[in-house]
Amino acid sequence: MTEMNALLTAMRLSDSMLPVGTYTASYGIEQYLNEGSIDTPEELGNLIEGYLHGVIGPAEIVALGHAYRSAMSGDLDAIIAADERLGAATLPAEFRNSSTKAGGKLLELLDDIDSDLLADTNTDTETGGSVSDYTIAYEEGQTAGHLPVALGVVCQASGLGCRETALVSAYSSVTGLLGAAQRLGRFGHTAIQAQLSNLFPVIENICTEYHDDDLRAMYSFAPMVDVMGMNHERADRRLFSS
Repeated sequence: MTEMNALLTAMRLSDSMLPVGTYTASYGIEQYLNEGSIDTPEELGNLIEGYLHGVIGPAEIVALGHAYRSAMSGDLDAIIAADERLGAATLPAEFRNSSTKAGGKLLELLDDIDSDLLADTNTDTETGGSVSDYTIAYEEGQTAGHLPVALGVVCQASGLGCRETALVSAYSSVTGLLGAAQRLGRFGHTAIQAQLSNLFPVIENICTEYHDDDLRAMYSFAPMVDVMGMNHERADRRLFSS
């Protein structure tokens, strides 16, 4: 893939227009707002920085990077291991469900529109590991299909670098959280864009730090995020699925 096509692929996969259902998830942001824990745009930005340091970087980006490298070497079992460990590190059931639904939707979308990407790119290996192999494993119920893992596999086949793939994932996560807060009617467009600009250096640092970490180094530590996610499951008034 040419450099320009790789850039366009990155833009496509990080676009909120990508129909994988992430727009239905707030990953606890809705509950923070419902409980009055966030009042200002600055507090929202600080909260999302906490997501980056406690969940997105050390859990999602680690899983993504491992899946990317495993796809490159054609190791399907190692990709599945990333799915398993990320699922174990994601405590709220709503978060796990949102992630696996989005990952599955991404694979289904590619199956419909991009058959070339589903071609066996690692047929010279014994274990497989291409997008096609991973998609089959997902469809047969062998793996959960978490979105960061699916992105790692898809972006590797698309010609993106591992760090660039991590940026796609982290950027999508951050804009999804900010977009959820905006759609809940608490913050205007300008305030949201200002917080996104403030978070750019954090996104870059997190991706640089975690994209090549070993899977065994994965952890997730954001207790209040987990609590808000679990509270959201029992909330009487909800706009988002998580």
